[in-house]
Amino acid sequence: MFGKAWETSPRTYGITVERGVRVPMGDGMELIADIFRPDQPGRYPALLGLSPYPLAPQTAPIQVSPLSTPLSLRPGQEKATGYVEAGDPSFFVRRGYVHVVATTRGVGGSGGTFEFLGPRQVQDGVEAIAWMAEQPWCDGNVGMFGVSYFAMIQWLIAARKPPALKCIFAPWALTDPYRDSLYHGGILGHAFWRGWIYGSAAAGQASSWTREQLGDEAYRQALAATLRDPDIANVPELVQILRNPDVGLHPILVDFLLNPTDGPFWEERRPDFSRIDVPSYIGADWAIYGIHLAGAFRNWEHTTAPRKMVIGPPAYLDRPLYQLQYESLRWFDQWLKGMDTRIMDEPPIRLFVTGRNDWKAAQEWPLPETKWTPFFLHEHGLLSERELWPNEGHDSYFDSPWGRTGVEYSTPPLVENTEVIGPIVLDLYASSTDDDAYFFVSLLEVTPDGSERILTRGWLRGSHRRVDPERSKPWLPFHPHTDPEPMVPNEVYPLRIGLVPTGNLFKAGTRIKLRISGFDDPPKHSLEMIATGHLTRVSPSRVTIYHDDEHPSMLLLPITEGNVVGTFMTGGKPFIQERP
Repeated sequence: MFGKAWETSPRTYGITVERGVRVPMGDGMELIADIFRPDQPGRYPALLGLSPYPLAPQTAPIQVSPLSTPLSLRPGQEKATGYVEAGDPSFFVRRGYVHVVATTRGVGGSGGTFEFLGPRQVQDGVEAIAWMAEQPWCDGNVGMFGVSYFAMIQWLIAARKPPALKCIFAPWALTDPYRDSLYHGGILGHAFWRGWIYGSAAAGQASSWTREQLGDEAYRQALAATLRDPDIANVPELVQILRNPDVGLHPILVDFLLNPTDGPFWEERRPDFSRIDVPSYIGADWAIYGIHLAGAFRNWEHTTAPRKMVIGPPAYLDRPLYQLQYESLRWFDQWLKGMDTRIMDEPPIRLFVTGRNDWKAAQEWPLPETKWTPFFLHEHGLLSERELWPNEGHDSYFDSPWGRTGVEYSTPPLVENTEVIGPIVLDLYASSTDDDAYFFVSLLEVTPDGSERILTRGWLRGSHRRVDPERSKPWLPFHPHTDPEPMVPNEVYPLRIGLVPTGNLFKAGTRIKLRISGFDDPPKHSLEMIATGHLTRVSPSRVTIYHDDEHPSMLLLPITEGNVVGTFMTGGKPFIQERP
């Protein structure tokens, strides 16, 4: 790739491969790695990919597309492909880089026990980088590459400041496992991670962080208490895991279950952004709101080193990962080889606008032109900017194992193309006949023929409703998730529910719809599936949504273009008085 005033490293070299290399760690353990090097003598910058996944598929000559999960395999396909995320070594090696792909300890033949994004795993990454920098084939400059787990671990390693690490290319990376995936709004999302343990991670053995902290007796008591939770006891797979906590990688899932509120376990698995000083490439796609999308915007907000961010179309990158190879090459040439690829002269943020299906460049996030506009929840399922009418009432739905329903609110057909890009907040007034409630919120686009497409979601457990005003913004509430407060049955509570950002052009004639319920929307594709699989309430209840002068429930939408006049309850049709 080249421009008029810049170029990237040319395709020059052949490839030398070393498989099953043992990388020594300071405590005597070894990581297993495959190393791909140029076939000519010399010292080169090196790239590290580190994950708990089997090595062979990461670099095999396979063509698998699109993303699949264990529940969405195609005919003739026996294995999921979502974890094939290390990138193509032949691309980088042929352009003058060494590419090292390694497995974390405890899996795939590496020694020790596996810990999910834990301190020892991070330290292993630091030591692997130091080892690479000292090898005769490395010039002392190391970068990291990969998406999802390969990217998540990059942020934690970068915060340790290993001297040889000069940059990271770490898009599609959650950086708060509690909020981004495991406990959306305080609601346990278990299905994806059960599939991940059994369908993606390499075979291995894990140890329990919670057991080490509590001791054996308190650990057994915590297991018993968790088994008594009726919502967890309603999921047979979780019961089996809790009854067999020491089997294989079960300790990882057990740690998730025994830490239902934010605390030390989760804090250890979040990067200290204040310590990250290497150039960082950030990204995601609009459909990955169930795991990585929120992390991209958090990473952008808290990173002060040189950075770029791309939020792509609502489709995951093909397997094996290749779409970002030229973008990453420009990044690595810039920061590892000292070449001026002009990548930092370009806008720092690029956003794909779904519906328009092209790109928008930006200098900051949220976009400076954003107008957060309140759309009030009205009777008869209306969603409108119009102020509430006097004596408007409420809507109710059942949340019960014997029948789960919900409520919906829609705008009239839009008469203007309306662009919505940014974080979204639902200010909701609600009560329940029970002492807790799970709120699942979906934002949808409805086309003139009635077909629906989910754009993004938000979640909140009623007992986790407390908001920290010092860490919140008007467009981004922050829930501590530390001290649950049961709801008093039938008492009305204000709830601030943040929806993961979206970027969509609602064309004239479409509608904006809001759906509220106590359960997951049925997934239509693999990425929607990642955002589902949550607990549901076993205790039957009736939930009421209020929308009146004293309880102005409203959806705050980030309007970036259009909606100048606003929506028309008449649908924008001309008013013509007919003659008698």
